[in-house]
Amino acid sequence: MNIVWAALVMVVSTAVTVTAMLLVRRRAPKGSYFSDGDRASGVFGVLATGFSVLLGFIIFLSFTSYDQSRAGAESEATIVAQQLQTAQFMPGKTRAELTGELSCYARSVAGVEWNALNTGTLGNSVNPWGVEMFRTISTVDPRTPTEQSAYDRWMDQTADREQARIDRVHGAEGIIPAPVWLVLSVISVVIFVYLLFFADPGERALTQGILMGSVTVVITLLLFLLVFFDHPHGAGVGRLQPTAMVRTIGLIDTQVKLLGLDVTLPCADDGSRR
Repeated sequence: MNIVWAALVMVVSTAVTVTAMLLVRRRAPKGSYFSDGDRASGVFGVLATGFSVLLGFIIFLSFTSYDQSRAGAESEATIVAQQLQTAQFMPGKTRAELTGELSCYARSVAGVEWNALNTGTLGNSVNPWGVEMFRTISTVDPRTPTEQSAYDRWMDQTADREQARIDRVHGAEGIIPAPVWLVLSVISVVIFVYLLFFADPGERALTQGILMGSVTVVITLLLFLLVFFDHPHGAGVGRLQPTAMVRTIGLIDTQVKLLGLDVTLPCADDGSRR
């Protein structure tokens, strides 16, 4: 959800709750429905505190997951760039094959795979170029000490890259379970209904509107922040983008030219197979 839609929903929600408060105010007894305002305010404080603590804790966990996805994307891009250098110490034509497949892997992450993350359709699928690199490296028979060292280093980097990919995609389909959303929704409705009992015709309409509107704006913004962290990938301000991998693609292309490698990419610009 982009900022425009979020702002629109917030305005509509605030208008609805403020209108409800002003309608209830017309028939409310003077001094509100509560005979003991201090006691009612204390109960509302308990409700608001419980909601804010729960929501703050969930937002903290969601931000942690968001940051993990961001760090995973950057780490994955860095490891791909490092593997390009490792591939140059492989025997024979393997270095050219691995270089092309690494380039396609990077393009797939920034292209086809990132689009799937944006739409939430990635699921449990694997990157096909990761499979191709495994097939290529499985045929390698390192003989010299340099080749053996490069082979061992490649396997370690592959494990690190796969872990970084898991960190990047783990929050693609949402990390907050449905029961949590249900609880937050119910508490929000309870707070809204409870505020209606503070309707007081003795107070000015502006004061009553601000009372309801301010609470609605705060709760709505916090819930939207939670929605943002729950789906970190996609279009919109602050969403995760394949910036690091795009930078790695440019780095790979530059290094291939500087090294004078004759590499024919087996993929299109978006990483899909030709």
